[in-house]
Amino acid sequence: MAVFAEEVNLAGYTTLRLGGPARRFVEATTEAELVAAVRAADEQGEPLLVLGGGSNLVVSDEGFPGTVVHVGTRGTERTAGEGDRVRVRVQAGEDWDPFVARCVADGLSGVECLSGIPGRVGATPIQNVGAYGQDVSETIVEVRVYDRRAGGCVTLDREACRFTYRHSVFKGDDRYVVLDVTYELREAEESQPIAYAELARKLGVEAGERVTLKEARDAVLELRRGKGMVLDAADPDTRSAGSFFTNPILEPAQLAELERRVAERLGPDAAFPRYPESGGRVKTSAAWLIDRAGFAKGHELGPVRISTKHTLALTNPDGARTADLLALAREVRDGVREAFGVELVNEPVLVGVAL
Repeated sequence: MAVFAEEVNLAGYTTLRLGGPARRFVEATTEAELVAAVRAADEQGEPLLVLGGGSNLVVSDEGFPGTVVHVGTRGTERTAGEGDRVRVRVQAGEDWDPFVARCVADGLSGVECLSGIPGRVGATPIQNVGAYGQDVSETIVEVRVYDRRAGGCVTLDREACRFTYRHSVFKGDDRYVVLDVTYELREAEESQPIAYAELARKLGVEAGERVTLKEARDAVLELRRGKGMVLDAADPDTRSAGSFFTNPILEPAQLAELERRVAERLGPDAAFPRYPESGGRVKTSAAWLIDRAGFAKGHELGPVRISTKHTLALTNPDGARTADLLALAREVRDGVREAFGVELVNEPVLVGVAL
């Protein structure tokens, strides 16, 4: 039976350790409880927040004036696919990194470079979680959801999920509640081709080469720890929501403006990271822009700061409020816009607040 409570402080359920109380809090440990809790909130006209691991969430200091449903469903089911392919159906409440660790231990390739990412499985399709050259959209074949509009459970295939960079049909729209996710992985002792230059350097291989699954996972975890991106209670830099801003994808005119401003600010020979995207667009590095706009690692604003290890993470070392974090986010966003004409977009979901 689902557990109900009132005035539960949400700070304890987010990796930022920020956020006020939920008026009503429901702990759902089965799919039936999850669907029933969502349906009940909808029938009562209650505002609804579906909460997983809280690793990509910024909640207002005032909290949430409705029902928060905490997804605690568990279970995995493995079935054979074609050839060396294996499908694994995973409940939304399963913790992500332990799932990745099991895949690596079981010789299933496809998510090894997504090691160390906090949060739960149900969040991975929402923002098309990715790191070190892998995105979950490469392995997701279907997502089962509760459709709040239709009042029933449906299955969306990969195409229907409409995955793009850190985005999907689920992000920014609360119509669907993720129930479980099915991944198609490859039986292999070796990783997928290493696509990310930093990871390739760490492994001592050329881009496109493969390594063992364990080597890939260990290297990713070491890189993430060095950036404060693996949760550690003893490390205040990990008290964050991960990367706070997405890497900007620029249209040709925006790229030309950035080139002009970089040359003007840093000199005619200055170069900035650029990665080709579809339609003549180019992705650049938010971390590079933040640093070159004058916001170094460890930059402080009151009780919050940029991580001492990673320019993209905004952290709550101790005793801050959500309002403090948002003030720092605005300072960084506005500084980058002023310096380079690029508008940074937040990656975490904002609840009851806005930039």
